[in-house]
Amino acid sequence: MELYIHIPFCSRKCEYCSFVSFPQSENRIPEYLETVLMEAEQRIREVTEPFTSVYIGGGTPSLILPSLLDSFIHHLKVILPLESIQEFTIESNPGTLTEDFIRTCIALGINRFSLGMQSADNGILKNLGRIHSYADVINSVRLLNQLNVNNYNLDLMFGIPSQTMEIWTDTLNKAISLKPAHISAYGLIPEEGTPLFRALQSGVTSLPSPDLERDMYDTALTMLEKAGYRQYEISNFARENRECIHNIGYWDQTPYMGLGVSAASMQIIGKTENGLNCVRKTNPETLDGYMLLVKNHESDRLHTDFISPEEARFETMMLALRMNRGISESRFFDLHRIHIDDCYGPSLKKMEENGLMIHQDASWKLTRRGMDIQNSILLDFMDYRG
Repeated sequence: MELYIHIPFCSRKCEYCSFVSFPQSENRIPEYLETVLMEAEQRIREVTEPFTSVYIGGGTPSLILPSLLDSFIHHLKVILPLESIQEFTIESNPGTLTEDFIRTCIALGINRFSLGMQSADNGILKNLGRIHSYADVINSVRLLNQLNVNNYNLDLMFGIPSQTMEIWTDTLNKAISLKPAHISAYGLIPEEGTPLFRALQSGVTSLPSPDLERDMYDTALTMLEKAGYRQYEISNFARENRECIHNIGYWDQTPYMGLGVSAASMQIIGKTENGLNCVRKTNPETLDGYMLLVKNHESDRLHTDFISPEEARFETMMLALRMNRGISESRFFDLHRIHIDDCYGPSLKKMEENGLMIHQDASWKLTRRGMDIQNSILLDFMDYRG
């Protein structure tokens, strides 16, 4: 299993952010962490096997005082089986990362950091509402290197208002020069309800053209490959053996538990002759709603969606095709007790004939062209109702 813990506090919410987060409140963080521990105790029966990865995301987890983080993780290890952890990631904002925080993380067994760099252009960062500068990114990486931390990711973003190809290329070059183990390069998706979305709707700002955004993505593919970063998923690139284990688990449909406000969980509740039966649970999205539910010992009343075998098969295709390796026929059968050809054969053949998919070594994967129109391809798979 995998474990995700959501820390919803930020110094300031970014203009594009649609994640559940709230203004930093020093008096609420200790109470919140205690509530997360209570939730872990209430849901321990859902843990069917030891956890192999932990990801602390946000929000801004690096806002937690080192002493609080130390106490929280030590108590969490008493409650949950974390002895088999291979990868323990924590997200950090370059504007908040300190030497004391890093040292505490290392002592707790946290062995991977993910930094929200986004851009090397300070004007772009300001427009996005980020609280850090590129100098903060350099300083954060310097601190990690001084403390012998070499497994860190840099998040980058393209398709941002006012971002030119020159700015994007400069960002890639500077990110590569910092020698991270992993780089994530995401296209900006304006989410409804965010300040950025409203600014775009009102015409205050505008996105780069679709052609320029595609060129930015192509440029990232070329530059990162040349620098030794292998693409293993649509938006993720890694040096050898530095792929993110936790994220691969999501794409492989590994069961996971999510703790904290708005966190989601997925359990496999059985395999039948009809295939995989799963359930997805989601925590309340308001801070007070989440804390009240846990303190009233009502964690068994989380919003629950049952995933049918048909839906599970589609999710396998949707998630696996994000990966460069695609989906193997044997894995599909092991999961769903049905051959992929019997399920999606006509669609797969059509995609292959149109140059959108490759059938190789008993696996199906998207071509470069197929990656570009992945959403359209998935719509075709949704038509299957067998």
